[in-house]
Amino acid sequence: MLNRRHIRVKVMQTIYAMGCKEQTDLQKEGKFTADSLAQLYNLYLLMLDLLVEVHAFAKAEQEKHAKKILATEEDKNPNTKFTNNELLVKLSKNSLLQDELDKRKLKNWRLDDEYVILLYNEIMSSELYENYMAAPEQSYKMDRQFILDIYREIVAPNDKLYDYIEDTRLTWLDDLPMVNMAVLKRLKKLKPTSPESTLLPSLYKNDEDIAFAVDLLERTISNDDFLTNEIVVNTPNWDKERIADVDMVLIKMALCEFLKFPQIPVKVTINEYLEIAKEYSTPKSSIFVNGILDKLVKKYEANNSLKKEGRGLM
Repeated sequence: MLNRRHIRVKVMQTIYAMGCKEQTDLQKEGKFTADSLAQLYNLYLLMLDLLVEVHAFAKAEQEKHAKKILATEEDKNPNTKFTNNELLVKLSKNSLLQDELDKRKLKNWRLDDEYVILLYNEIMSSELYENYMAAPEQSYKMDRQFILDIYREIVAPNDKLYDYIEDTRLTWLDDLPMVNMAVLKRLKKLKPTSPESTLLPSLYKNDEDIAFAVDLLERTISNDDFLTNEIVVNTPNWDKERIADVDMVLIKMALCEFLKFPQIPVKVTINEYLEIAKEYSTPKSSIFVNGILDKLVKKYEANNSLKKEGRGLM
């Protein structure tokens, strides 16, 4: 579920935060990074559970209206297309998902159900919902597409939900785009016969990714003096204090990958950090970072400092 770029971002955030502290504990900061990465999975589970709770609220509303003393014919015989949506039913019946939520004590939407009601009302008043309910036919494929559409257009861009997520856990802000993509990817793959485990991918692709997060943090920090000197020596026209703090961190991490991670291709490292610079630093940072990294790669190639293993790694 996690990709290497997201791991790099988490490590970058930790190193940046360490630079703002008078005293740091590498072991403690490493644990914070691991916990922050693990929390991403909690957000993924909560976003799935949000759909489950909206579905449950819709069913409860139908039942409440049917029991009204002056119930209308529509109250007594409602259109059940949404509450019978096959994808929502499959989500709601997923016992593995509920077990994981219970195990992690993730009860956000039970405690803060106003966000469930908010999204329910937005869905009910949307043109997507109107068109879906009016369609004469129903199929699993159509049900799934409808849920994908409301997630993209109503759930994911919701400002109030965004604010709630920010207030709940600050690190989730950077996780949300990736989590939303992961939810859409999993739901798109979900078939009527898919096992419950389809919705619960592993957080890390493999053990190497787990080790990468730890190693990148520790090696960048432990080689800080050397990496700082490399940047200063090779940017004679730039005062160290004028280089944006985030740019300094990103360049150090990239240099660390060049010199300490022989199995990562140079081009991959450069591309990854340029993309992170575009998203997290100043508008011109990617150009500056690219210039420094390109200069240092040429230097390392000339003095044979790049010890890359395997084919196509330069």
